[in-house]
Amino acid sequence: MSDLLAIGASGVKAYGRALSVVGDNIANAQTDGYVRRTVRLEEAPAAGDVVLSRNSIRPGGVSAAGVTRELDQWLVDDARTASGEAARQSARLNWISATESALGNGGNDIGATVTQIFATADQLSANPNDATLRRQFLNNIDESASAFRRAYDALSSMANSAAMEVSSAVDQLNTDLSALSRVNDGLRRARAGSTNEATLFDERDRLVGNVATAIDIDIHYDANNAAIVRTPAGVPLVEGNSVATVNLGVSAGGLLSFGVAPATSLAPASGRLAGLTDGAAHISTQLAALDSLAAQLSTALNSAHQAGVDANASAGKPLLNFNGSAADLTATALAIADVATANAAGSNGNILAFNAVRTSSGIEQDISAFITQQAQIASAVRAQEAAASGRRDGAFAARDAVGAVDLDREAADLLRFQQAYEAAARTIQVARETMQTILNIF
Repeated sequence: MSDLLAIGASGVKAYGRALSVVGDNIANAQTDGYVRRTVRLEEAPAAGDVVLSRNSIRPGGVSAAGVTRELDQWLVDDARTASGEAARQSARLNWISATESALGNGGNDIGATVTQIFATADQLSANPNDATLRRQFLNNIDESASAFRRAYDALSSMANSAAMEVSSAVDQLNTDLSALSRVNDGLRRARAGSTNEATLFDERDRLVGNVATAIDIDIHYDANNAAIVRTPAGVPLVEGNSVATVNLGVSAGGLLSFGVAPATSLAPASGRLAGLTDGAAHISTQLAALDSLAAQLSTALNSAHQAGVDANASAGKPLLNFNGSAADLTATALAIADVATANAAGSNGNILAFNAVRTSSGIEQDISAFITQQAQIASAVRAQEAAASGRRDGAFAARDAVGAVDLDREAADLLRFQQAYEAAARTIQVARETMQTILNIF
């Protein structure tokens, strides 16, 4: 009779725990990083002899051996890798698209204003003494310089924003590394098979996923299933009680560099930091190209204008002031009489020759190529980002097919364990009634 009570009690205890786990699954169905859990139910035999029957086994009921997380580690690792590459392409696309937008606005202004300079020069060659055309010519020079400055300012502002974003990303990475170390410490203390251990596993995997989304890493696990995180080059980030600190460096040109304290360089090949590095490098390249175009325009226009003479028979003056950067490109303050339209060939000889700059310097074609190249790069990166996102979504779907919570399945388990719990409780009741009946005989 005592065995019947023990069997019922074991069932109530085991199925009660199973119901609790199912409840946790349902409650956390939408929780990011939560992995479905099940309770391992095992037979609990009690060895011994039954009266009138030797060498027999008395049944001991059922026991909850522990909580198990339903996952495929290979699928988890694959999803983590795919997420890192998708994060890189997304961050990269964000800043390259922003660069395209800035140059699509300011860049088109650059090309249009330069073209307008030559268009006005062509009109001026037919009437070199027209004060209105002379003024328009000087205004076109000023507008072109302003367009260069606007484009440069837009790119420079984005470079600063990119540096701020990567600084925030590095801070978050260091926070996640520190949190992961604390979770590892908890895993070393957790009881195997407990709900607390399963919760720590979920948090461990979430933090490892965050780190892998930031940079490419190698993951190993120690005997307590604590995560050991290293860079692909073998530099430890989280190992034992040691936690590394990732540092950020920003050069004068806006290029990004990373290191692991005290003095180990870090070159992310995947993850958000790699994408931000790519984006910052692209912006820096475009700023340098813009400087080169500004220098080219300044040299070409100044040389052409200084080859002639103005209305006062004085040598032509520079049209543009260039001090090494498109940010400083300005139009020289000239009066309308300072426009050097004449040369030895006549009053319009120099302005006639002015349009030859279009073919000799190729400034318009170079500006057009600059804008076109930016559009091509952005298009290629969009295709790469779409491919990486598709790869990530597929990896996530495969992972979640194993570990995600299915409410229909949980509802079935809830009904099954509830009935088992009620049966175990009924067993206890039957044992009690039977015992009472026997006692009533006496």
